[in-house]
Amino acid sequence: MIKLDATDSTNLYLKNLLRSKTLADYTVVVTAKQLKGRGQMGAEWVTENGKNLTFSVLKNFESLQVVQQFNLNTCISLAVYAVLKELSIPDLRVKWPNDIMSGSTKICGILIENVLKGKIIQHSIIGIGLNVNQISFKNLEKVSSLKLLTAQYFDLDELLTRLLEKLRHYFIGIEGKSVPQMLPAYEKVLFRKDKPSTFKNVDDEVFMGFIRGVSSDGKLVLELEDNVFKEYGLKEVKLLY
Repeated sequence: MIKLDATDSTNLYLKNLLRSKTLADYTVVVTAKQLKGRGQMGAEWVTENGKNLTFSVLKNFESLQVVQQFNLNTCISLAVYAVLKELSIPDLRVKWPNDIMSGSTKICGILIENVLKGKIIQHSIIGIGLNVNQISFKNLEKVSSLKLLTAQYFDLDELLTRLLEKLRHYFIGIEGKSVPQMLPAYEKVLFRKDKPSTFKNVDDEVFMGFIRGVSSDGKLVLELEDNVFKEYGLKEVKLLY
């Protein structure tokens, strides 16, 4: 466990450390203040000093294939989901690929960065930003925190311990499982599944559709007009609700 007062990004810190030395499985970097936190596709992750959990975890693998990489999204999302469920956070869902939602507000972002060797994932650097005790998010829309949702204060160290224990549990046997084996539990808690939703594609065209699930390579499966099914990658579609 490496605790920092401040750093640009815990993922970046861990990545740089990994380049210079061999690190033990589940090496954790946690900071009170993250200066340049990143989310999916380079989005900025804004956090108030000392109020939230911003940390990164190193997971080493021996035989996890690149084709199994969506298992990481599944395991990590479900681990965070399970801890928050135990804390009675209301109306929890996982927004593809791995944001954690309460109702229509985001409470947790996850950024997974993999180090590859051929067709094998050697290491995963798992960045987790969880809104815990922060109650003001300025101009950010559709964002909430555990304290706003429950009116309770949460001990950050205790919460981190619970999250790490749950991650270890969910990672058991991951290398021996295919993506389709692990998808049902993930799809069961998928945000807006089977509900009419609005999306935007790369050409900024807005369209309606239903989220029906996730493909074996981690793409979002949408049902469009006339019972047409189409798969979209991370940079190909945005859910507008």
